[in-house]
Amino acid sequence: MSHTPILSGFHPDPSICRVGEDFYLVTSSFEYLPGVPVFHSRDLLRWEQIGNVLDREDQLVLPSGQGSGGIFAPTLRHHGGRFWMITTNMADVRGGHLIVSAEDPAGPWSTPVRTTGAVGIDPDLAWDLDGTCHLTWASGRPGSPIRQVTIDPSTGVLLSEPRALWSGTGMAHPEAPHLYRRGSWWYLLIAEGGTERGHSVSVARSRSIAGPFEGDPANPVLTHRSSGHPVQNTGHADLVELPSGEWAAVHLGVRPRGTSPGFHVNGRETFLAAVRWEDGWPVFDEEHHKVPESGSGFLDDFTAPALHPRWISPGIHPRRFATPSQGGGVALTAAPRETGARHLLGVRAKDAEWEASAVVGGGDVRLVLRLDDTHWAAVEKRGASLVARVVIGGLDHVLADVPRPGHSAVTLCVRAVEPKPGSPYAAGPDLIELGHLDGGGFRRLAQVDGRYFSTEVAGGFTGRVIGIEPLAGTRVVRSFRYRPGRDSGEGAPGGNGPT
Repeated sequence: MSHTPILSGFHPDPSICRVGEDFYLVTSSFEYLPGVPVFHSRDLLRWEQIGNVLDREDQLVLPSGQGSGGIFAPTLRHHGGRFWMITTNMADVRGGHLIVSAEDPAGPWSTPVRTTGAVGIDPDLAWDLDGTCHLTWASGRPGSPIRQVTIDPSTGVLLSEPRALWSGTGMAHPEAPHLYRRGSWWYLLIAEGGTERGHSVSVARSRSIAGPFEGDPANPVLTHRSSGHPVQNTGHADLVELPSGEWAAVHLGVRPRGTSPGFHVNGRETFLAAVRWEDGWPVFDEEHHKVPESGSGFLDDFTAPALHPRWISPGIHPRRFATPSQGGGVALTAAPRETGARHLLGVRAKDAEWEASAVVGGGDVRLVLRLDDTHWAAVEKRGASLVARVVIGGLDHVLADVPRPGHSAVTLCVRAVEPKPGSPYAAGPDLIELGHLDGGGFRRLAQVDGRYFSTEVAGGFTGRVIGIEPLAGTRVVRSFRYRPGRDSGEGAPGGNGPT
């Protein structure tokens, strides 16, 4: 259904292409490395991550501490027997967009070339009938039109002067352009209204890829603004033609909860819609595809020779500090300084309610729920103590400090649960519980209002990430488990709860 994402957790700005019976999809990754996750599907409903596009230092280096910076809005296309991906690194936006290509979408991908002279965001690549490649992008400045140049994608060299294509319908922030040819028409799909509650999709068409473009009288063709729909902020869409000749679209949206203004915590997610063509214009049908609930839970004991592509870290590639140990577990090396997340091995939170736990051995380690460097909570194993800690803006506060269990291995645990109606936390999206597992049950050390780890409070473009971080030296984490679940959320401190 339209309220169920095909990619849950923070997977925004989706771009999709098809080769034969296979569909491939990429999304933004912002400050996290490796960059630009790649997914594969045969039915548009069930997706498997097969890698990451930017997974080497010769492709991407990001500065630390740049929350919601880094990689914005990729476009994925297939042309001439190769996959092409173009995106913007906001840490070096003046250098132009970066382009990589590959024969296999699982990689390896090439070293990037830069489109010096084309400065902005949300780049798109499209090939004309004569094989000419066109780069189309948004300036990122309010009210500025979508622009286009011809380009050599193998070198990044611009082959024409930039030209204005379309300024949209007059809403704020025309962005996210994608071009498609259908019959004798070129269609220009864009996002408007900003990526918040006013987000929407609009479309225009022209007989020429260079314009002039005429808008659809029915614009916007997709939006949930000012509605009671459980999915909001819908926009940034990309179209794909199916083998049957039918069409579909992927787009981003959020699932806010709690009282006004509504709080979304897992970031902007990817949703699916069918597309019909009526009178030469695309019509979005969000109810056509019955999207199943995906199995988001997993247990990783790190016995594989390399990390699963789901693992990410802010500002640094995980392989720089995380090494799967022989016989199981992963060895994590602490960063030189403790401020902020520097050597955090994390995964995206994907569910409304969930439990994450990590079995840790000797040494000081924390299990973290992170939105950014100034909005996070953790349960820490520090010497002979277990510490529950929260950081909100300039506040860094210890919520609990108790003796840890006497055995060497400890299972740290963080949960997101539904607050009880009428409780002090009922206005927010959820309740964060920090604790550990002991004897098969959950022992809570502290709880925190989930609003503090929402986009509406912290700002930015990402969602929650749950990770493990060493506090000193090299520490071994034996396993990590993530599983969705529901619970009452307000048991007595130290009480057992379902696992």
